[in-house]
Amino acid sequence: MTARDQRHPATSCSQCRRLDRRVRQLEAENRKLKELLEEARRAGKRQAAPFSKGLPKRRPKKPGRKAGAAYGRRGSRPRPSRVDEVIEVPLPPACPECGEDVVETDVKPQWQHEIPKIQAKVIQFNVHRGHCPRCRKTVQGRHPRQTSDALGAAANQIGPMALALAGQLNKEVGVPHGRIQKLFAQCFGLIIAKATIVRAVERIAERSEPLYENIVVDVRASDSSTWDETGWRIGGDRAWLWVGAAVRATVYRIRRSRGFDVPREVLGEDYNRGLVADGWCIYDQFPNALRQFCLQHPLHRSIELLETATGAAVRFPRAVKEWIEDALNLRDRRDEGKISPHGLDVAKGRLEARMDRLLRWRRADADNERFAAHLANHRGFLLNFLTNPQLDATNWRGEQALRPAVITRKVSAGNRTDRGAHAQEVLCSILRTCWQRGMDAVDLFARVLRCSTAPEVAKLAFTDTS
Repeated sequence: MTARDQRHPATSCSQCRRLDRRVRQLEAENRKLKELLEEARRAGKRQAAPFSKGLPKRRPKKPGRKAGAAYGRRGSRPRPSRVDEVIEVPLPPACPECGEDVVETDVKPQWQHEIPKIQAKVIQFNVHRGHCPRCRKTVQGRHPRQTSDALGAAANQIGPMALALAGQLNKEVGVPHGRIQKLFAQCFGLIIAKATIVRAVERIAERSEPLYENIVVDVRASDSSTWDETGWRIGGDRAWLWVGAAVRATVYRIRRSRGFDVPREVLGEDYNRGLVADGWCIYDQFPNALRQFCLQHPLHRSIELLETATGAAVRFPRAVKEWIEDALNLRDRRDEGKISPHGLDVAKGRLEARMDRLLRWRRADADNERFAAHLANHRGFLLNFLTNPQLDATNWRGEQALRPAVITRKVSAGNRTDRGAHAQEVLCSILRTCWQRGMDAVDLFARVLRCSTAPEVAKLAFTDTS
């Protein structure tokens, strides 16, 4: 023991104990970080299962429904409304077990839904031509099912339903042009070049421009819209795919910018309706909008902090997680009619007071301090969804709208040209909006191709068919 320890033994022991606790805390944190780092390294090298959720559970639940009364409602395919072909299935001449004659007792029906062999149909239009005796202008007829007036070398064309289906397969399902070519040849006996499919998709997008503008107007006029963005590529260069999703319309934008100019193109700078988004600062530039900060992002962040935090550092993310869960439970009670408007206001006020107290906590952990600063920046947009039912608590609507485009991105890695990017945003917007409204997108694209002018396309209304 040193001379200093002999003079201050109590102080030395307390300091040692504090240092020992700090060393143990750092060692535990170091072990956790090493485990997470090793897991991240292995995940980056795992090519066969890039979407793995980790190791399987030791005692997983039995798959399928539970037996007995807990099975739930039993369902079956409904009886078909029509029968196109009837096949008699007679009894065998003798019992397959003992060879005795079989006595027929009854006949039971069985139905099988089958796809028949499809063969592409060739339609010949005998186009009558003439000229005006006064102005000598050439005039020819046009049938409503035609998509073009071209004759001669360009007279052999692909029909609108085939082109519309190719557009849906490429932009919504993410099927490459070469596989569409193979699919059409195998299933329909339709021989079509890849270049024809590419030009057809761009042509559908060009013809559908008036519908795209109508979708932009619908999103701008909706009570609220949810916005999100993700990475994209145009010709190998970095770009961004933006989405603005409302209840009955969704608009996509592909731009090389991630700034305020992109949502401003759609909503306008004086937008004064509901706006749900994450913490990206560009959305703060809508001063008149009724903002709602997505609560799913801080919820995930608090869970991530709890995975690595040790000691007293777990208090803040745990408290934030509980606060968000209480806010979402309060929303559910409001939607179920289990709380009065006055009770909702009182409960909301208590949640606001809790958050103010959380933000005043003293935090020694740097990660918690950054998290608190992030929440403080969006303090005024955390609970607007409780008093405004048109606002969602999270930006799930935008996340869901991005998923099909992200799948397409994994296959195509983006677009090669700006023209292709514009076709992508136009067709994806129409496809998503048709899905929201219960419409047949292939039929709509076919009608677009049959229109001869842009005003005719603009008159095609988005109407529900469900």
